[in-house]
Amino acid sequence: GAQHLQTALQRTGLQFQIRRHGNRNAVERIFRELKRRTSSFSNCFSHVEPETAENWLQSFARWHNTPN
Repeated sequence: GAQHLQTALQRTGLQFQIRRHGNRNAVERIFRELKRRTSSFSNCFSHVEPETAENWLQSFARWHNTPN
């Protein structure tokens, strides 16, 4: 119902569709997973100082990116 979205779709020649059943859009699955992981991370680190969370993220990134 958002007019600005309807206008943008019309300009690009696209149509809006809602699919309630069947295969979900791959992009929708990615965003849903990203939202779930962000929420989970936030729940785990909501009580710590920002520096602590930043240090943890940097350590995890180093570990994740090391060759196995």
